[in-house]
Amino acid sequence: MYRPHPLDALLAEALPPGSLYAVGGRVRDELRASFEGVEIPVKDLDYVVTGLPIEELQARLGRIARVDLVGAAFAVLKVTIDGSTVDVALPRRERSTGHGHREFVVQSGPEVSLADDLGRRDFRMNMIARALPSGDLVDPYEGEADIRARRIDLLTPRSFDEDPLRMLRAAQFAARFDYAVTPATRAAMQAAAPLVASVSAERIYEEFLKLFGPAPRPSIGLRLLAETGVLRHIWPELLEGVGVEQNEWHAYDVWEHNLHSLDATPPGDAVLRIAALLHDVGKPRTKDGPHFYRHEHVGAEMARAMLQRLRFPHEAVETVEHLVRQHMYSQDPELSDAAVRRFIRRIGPDRLTRQFALRSADIAGSGLPKRDDSNERFEARVWAEVERQPAFSIADLAVGGAEVIATMIARGIAAPGFRGDARVGEALKWLFEQVTEVPERNSRETLLALLADYFAATTCASSAFASRTGNNG
Repeated sequence: MYRPHPLDALLAEALPPGSLYAVGGRVRDELRASFEGVEIPVKDLDYVVTGLPIEELQARLGRIARVDLVGAAFAVLKVTIDGSTVDVALPRRERSTGHGHREFVVQSGPEVSLADDLGRRDFRMNMIARALPSGDLVDPYEGEADIRARRIDLLTPRSFDEDPLRMLRAAQFAARFDYAVTPATRAAMQAAAPLVASVSAERIYEEFLKLFGPAPRPSIGLRLLAETGVLRHIWPELLEGVGVEQNEWHAYDVWEHNLHSLDATPPGDAVLRIAALLHDVGKPRTKDGPHFYRHEHVGAEMARAMLQRLRFPHEAVETVEHLVRQHMYSQDPELSDAAVRRFIRRIGPDRLTRQFALRSADIAGSGLPKRDDSNERFEARVWAEVERQPAFSIADLAVGGAEVIATMIARGIAAPGFRGDARVGEALKWLFEQVTEVPERNSRETLLALLADYFAATTCASSAFASRTGNNG
């Protein structure tokens, strides 16, 4: 069903009749929404204009909008109207002269047909245009039929040779839309699988975000990548879990458990979902009979390396590594209040939600019924403690390094002008432990009194040691 956008009419009025077409994911998703009975928001507005040289196109659009030529070789304009920026391009055809979408000859201009422009795209379902403002479909490669049939099909097997990234696009489309890949497409992926090694890490990262973020079942895409041999050229570590049996608390091998855990996470949080996929990636390398000793630590290091290879942002790498390393925490609801606070401190208050979601996904991914409600009771204890807002870091203490330095100078432990050393940090850590045990101690007056006791005790201990060893200066 065609859903007109206000920019459609504005652009059409500035251009000759029959020259403006909507292309790309917008047209595909309009058809999906109609056939599948779902609401799919329009994200990207991309247009192709036929029959005009680039100079005339710029001049016509320049009368109604700000126009910037951003792809001279591809004849692509960035057009900004009323705060919205869209791509308007001339039709183009491409001829690959190498691998990896790095070496190709491009021809664009009024002499290139719309059918040629559509035919250079990745899959038939994306080779559809819509004439504007009439809304008539232009479908030379039967992409509408593929969308009706919920399938992903190639126009030519050379498509993956020309741009191997399209294999990852097939995987994320299959997972996001729950579409089946045709046998011909699958065979072409198998043949071209090694070529994915020529794709830049940044481009793979972008496609993985689309796979792990919105897809209801990301495992669909990962299974496709594994079965066609593509995955072993990107993350071979994941495949080490195939056939690695686990203990009686798991119905699946490590590979299947990781995929089921991944699917048990809600869409939207790619970082959490990747942590769920990788949380047991270290198990094959630590298997000792039915045990996997320290697999969480081995897996955390593996996860870091895997994400860094694909240029994931530093914060995402740090978060996934931390979640994987901590996922074996004890969920004893009978822990003392101080032990609960130490748990919060270790995980980090800002990571608790994800850590608990990972545990929930881990349980669901076991393939067996839940044993009890200990996780829920433990989480309730943790959230109750968070509500009390005790000190969860040294920065939350009512005193800081300045007070410690002043105390050391006042007690003659340090000379005037002292700027601090390791002893300051040790003193703050000690105070933090006292507050962790009894949160009510976190007042300036109490902490200064405790600080005086601390230095009195450490000074006496140092003097006693010097006396015993004869080190009297």
